[in-house]
Amino acid sequence: MSKSQYIAALEIGSSKIVGAIAEKTSAGYMQINHLEVEKLTNSVRHGCVQNVENTKGCINSIIKKLENRIDGTVDEVFVGFSGRSLHSEPTEVNHNLDATVPITDEVLDSIVSEAGRDPIKNYETIKVVPRTYYVDKNETKSPSGQFGSNINIKLNLIVAKPNLKLNLDRVMSGAVRVRDYLVTPLVVADEILEPSEKSLGCMLVDLGAETTTVSIYKDGSLVYLTTLPLGGRNITRDIMVGLNVLEDTAERVKKNISNPLEKNVEHVSIEGVSSADAANYIAARTGEIIANIKQQISYAGVKIVDLHNIVLIGGGAQLQGIARRIEDEIKLRVRLGSYPKTLNILDHNINRAEYVQLFSLLSSAAQNMPYNQSCVRLNTYGDTDNDYMVPDYSSRNYNDDDDYSYGRFREEEPARPIKPSRTSEPSETHVEPKRRKGLSWLEKARSRMERLMNEPEDDE
Repeated sequence: MSKSQYIAALEIGSSKIVGAIAEKTSAGYMQINHLEVEKLTNSVRHGCVQNVENTKGCINSIIKKLENRIDGTVDEVFVGFSGRSLHSEPTEVNHNLDATVPITDEVLDSIVSEAGRDPIKNYETIKVVPRTYYVDKNETKSPSGQFGSNINIKLNLIVAKPNLKLNLDRVMSGAVRVRDYLVTPLVVADEILEPSEKSLGCMLVDLGAETTTVSIYKDGSLVYLTTLPLGGRNITRDIMVGLNVLEDTAERVKKNISNPLEKNVEHVSIEGVSSADAANYIAARTGEIIANIKQQISYAGVKIVDLHNIVLIGGGAQLQGIARRIEDEIKLRVRLGSYPKTLNILDHNINRAEYVQLFSLLSSAAQNMPYNQSCVRLNTYGDTDNDYMVPDYSSRNYNDDDDYSYGRFREEEPARPIKPSRTSEPSETHVEPKRRKGLSWLEKARSRMERLMNEPEDDE
């Protein structure tokens, strides 16, 4: 019987929390059938948890719903790590080596870990990402196995304000055990960017509700990562304040305007709001967001000609016409990112672009989690019709001689009685041995024969 592995993950955003469970079979087939969403209001700002208790309550609600869906228990989860202060800091380490000993992965890991221990004022190092290696001043992508007397490694430290991780720990301590924190933009890039895009140069843009994360890759490595405090909710609030409507109304108007970024938007009334007036606010704020995205290219120390394309993801990427607008402003081809190819998502209700981050977390976790481990324990029940019971290996020790019959343990047999000795003169008193419960027909026949052979002749 094939045994499935279950992976659970959470992505905590500024407007909602999304949780899901993926099932991976022993053959490597992976699918997602269970996903739950809880909306948040002013509990997470710019990706950083502000109200710990409200956020904790939402997570507990998601876990409970998932457990009801799978009829089991979620023991641990992978959690995405992102937020306003998350960004990269370039650094490098230089290390002398024994030229007679080959460079190993263990040596490289040790040097990289050492770089992550250097403190950066007001920030906490979340992850260290190597960019380029130089062995005796010769650039290489894979130094393992080489010989040299010196190695220089250029790296990117992925850092964030300490309260980003601290509040996340506070939330999860009262919810469910965290198996690991995964840096969301790094995981998404590994899962949805093509190797050729990373090599030729590309920009990954995640347009969220209150943040926009920009990651730039060149020559196969991360060059730059930053998080901007701008997102789709800024557009919604501009409509809300400018046209004096509720936020929910402004959000619906934004989503229902056809081509709001075109120059001449048709005047239509949407819930009492002029589509043309709303489009003016949408276009103005979108232009500001795109200008900030474009500026990150120069901050990264690269040029537009060094990049091949832009990959766009996130809820804000669903705004009609935004991909074309970015192409016009930055002069790079834009494609919308889709979920990892390793996943199979049959339910069209959850097969949505806004969940790409969570799908990437699940895919990455599944690839790195040992096959004999799982985030979920499914409930098991006895079959009353067949009196079926699942063996409990924790309560006693078993060996190869133990007998199982259709899933049910064989009852302990009573001790086999000692037969009376056979003598020429039978004893005056004869105790008939008790018959064992459930004897076979052969044993019953043998027992009857023994009684006949041992009966005194006078009894006839």
